[in-house]
Amino acid sequence: MTRPFTDSERRLRWQCRRGLKELDVLLEPFMEEHYRDLPEDEQQLFRRLLEQEDVDLLAWFMQYLRPEDPDLERMIHVVLRRLAT
Repeated sequence: MTRPFTDSERRLRWQCRRGLKELDVLLEPFMEEHYRDLPEDEQQLFRRLLEQEDVDLLAWFMQYLRPEDPDLERMIHVVLRRLAT
C-alpha cells in the first residue's frame, strides 16, 4: 500500500497540472506513480524542473531542445524512462 501524499507533495501534484495536455500527461502520472520512489536528490531536481517555464518544458520533453543545465536534462530522461516502463 502506498503512503498518502504529504502536504508538500500535494502542492507538487498541483504544480504538475500545467494546462498543456502534453505536459500534464507526463508530469501528473510521474508524480503519482514514481516521485515518492526517487532518492531525495532526484526529488529536489524534479521540484526544480517544475519551476521552469511551460514552453521550455515542452521543448525539452518533446526533445526539440536540450536544457543548458545537465541536471535538468538528466531529470527529463528520468521522467521519460520511468513513464516508458
